[in-house]
Amino acid sequence: MIPELYWPNGLVLTRLSRNAGTIPWIAICTDLGDGMATIAIIGALEKEVAQIKEELSGVHESQEAGLTVVNGGLSGLTVVATTAGMGTVNAAAATQHLISKYAPQAVVFSGIAGGLNPKLHINDVVIGKCLRYLDTDTALIAESAPGLEEFVSTPALADVAAAVLAEHGFVDASADENSAEKDPKQFLCGTIATGDRFVTGDAMRNAAIEATHADCVEMEGAAIAHIAAKNGVDCLVLRAISDNCDEAYDAFCEREFDLDEYARTASGITLDIVRSIAAAQ
Repeated sequence: MIPELYWPNGLVLTRLSRNAGTIPWIAICTDLGDGMATIAIIGALEKEVAQIKEELSGVHESQEAGLTVVNGGLSGLTVVATTAGMGTVNAAAATQHLISKYAPQAVVFSGIAGGLNPKLHINDVVIGKCLRYLDTDTALIAESAPGLEEFVSTPALADVAAAVLAEHGFVDASADENSAEKDPKQFLCGTIATGDRFVTGDAMRNAAIEATHADCVEMEGAAIAHIAAKNGVDCLVLRAISDNCDEAYDAFCEREFDLDEYARTASGITLDIVRSIAAAQ
């Protein structure tokens, strides 16, 4: 039986592939007032959501809870987009605000991350099937709702992301053992590690791998999925690999052109995920 995701407005989202993973990177919300799904998109950096904002029609901007929130339309859906800022606290606060104010059905978060899996190349994409905190006592976190030490993306949304990535010419790295040698664009439904420090250098990189066994590392994903789970909201996290955790943050920031390219990859895929959801209505 093919699992389906049922949203209260009547939208049925069917899982599209057997390699369902999970994706965090943009927040998807549903406003049931007029039966139109609302997707809230959250990014850690302005450049991650800039392209999404540009694609919206009838844009309205407001200042809320220390955030600049943009509302607009896309393919028959209402989209709410904001830049959360870097780090778990900023990400969690932005997610809770959107959930509390806009009653979302799902949260999707997209952006860039440092690669930990040697099979992945720059600009490959990781769908957050599992999201784990780095440098955190997760057993203590699990003493509070939702009682979890690690978090996931909603499988049906991860399936949509995997299908969209395949349409963009990405190869499933888990299905093709020789994909890295062929040097195609790849995606992986894998594990994303989240911490509040910029991971750089062999020592920090190796420590992150040992602690989480993750495929990439960033600073927001697990917090987004954590707050979504706490509120019973569907979630999708997606990350494009921007570096291999082998350079200092200052040097990383100087690569503006590269960063823009990586952010465009993520946001472009996110937009097509939203369009796929709209087409399913």
